[in-house]
Amino acid sequence: MRGTDRQTAQLFSYVSPETLVPKDHPLRLIRLLGNAALERLSRDFEKLYAATGRPSIPPEHLLRALLLQAFFSVRSERQLMEQLTYNMMFRWFVGLSMDAPVWDVTVFTKNRDRLLQGDIAQEFLAALLSDPRVLPLLSDEHFSVDGTLIEAWASMKSFRPKDGSGAPPAEGRNGERDFHGEKRSNETHASTTDPDARLYKKAAGQAAKLGHMGHVLMENRNGLVVEASLTKATGIAEREAAAAMLEPHSGGRRITVGADKAYDTADFVAEMRRQGVTPHVGQNNKNRRSALDGRTTRHPGYAVSLRIRKRIEEVFGWMKTVGGQRKTRFRGTAKVGWVFTLAAAAYNLVRLPKLLGAAT
Repeated sequence: MRGTDRQTAQLFSYVSPETLVPKDHPLRLIRLLGNAALERLSRDFEKLYAATGRPSIPPEHLLRALLLQAFFSVRSERQLMEQLTYNMMFRWFVGLSMDAPVWDVTVFTKNRDRLLQGDIAQEFLAALLSDPRVLPLLSDEHFSVDGTLIEAWASMKSFRPKDGSGAPPAEGRNGERDFHGEKRSNETHASTTDPDARLYKKAAGQAAKLGHMGHVLMENRNGLVVEASLTKATGIAEREAAAAMLEPHSGGRRITVGADKAYDTADFVAEMRRQGVTPHVGQNNKNRRSALDGRTTRHPGYAVSLRIRKRIEEVFGWMKTVGGQRKTRFRGTAKVGWVFTLAAAAYNLVRLPKLLGAAT
């Protein structure tokens, strides 16, 4: 017989959010790894908060919530707070009980900005990589490096002359602006919305956009991110950032780094050799002479590095499509770089459950 559609609410509930998450869900291991990394950052958190006063949102809750935002492509903090209201898996991952109130979105963002002061995103990435379960997965000899353009949260209408000249946009919510015949460059113009953004294009034939340059250093064994940084978009930013990210890894033994043709310059190759790094960069022989010769390219390891280097595009692909980094929602190099680095840590966390399962 047909059952009745009864919708009687119970007065009491004894269900925990943890019991609603499947035992084999990847977030279980991700949460364990994330909690271990957060435990190592406890002293860093203490330096950011006063010893007295009203308790704020725990930094552990903040970071877990921001990781969820990257994992599930939540577009805004307002939507994130909405999800935390009714999504039991989100509540369990962050550490909220069934009846715990969800924070106001303004309070959440102001507390998040506090973490910028201690560069917690970079520390969290380092703490995650130092986990005893993660260390055996990392290569300390072979790396790849690349950069990508992160579109700024600023329109081309905000790219105005620095001297204050030029016609303003027409009146209205989205007034028209005629750029015909106007010559614009980073030397004479700047964005009034995000002054750190630069007009830049990654390749010939592409449209120039206002953006920042994100950089990633990947180890070649399993394709995990070991360093991430963000700089202003310039023609030499990729090579300068690569040299800075490789510096902590180049002491002692000789290492290799794979990179595309944009890194095939005499200055970059010389800097790598000064650091004790063998540059396995793609040769750029178009209308010029490559900075590499047969002493480097004849070895089988050179071809291997160029083949594995392409996996770094998987990092950027995930960070831009899932992690929300194609067009940033923040302004300023510091904020955009902080979120970019946290997205790199989130990428590692997504990869680790399968890698650790394969290792066992």
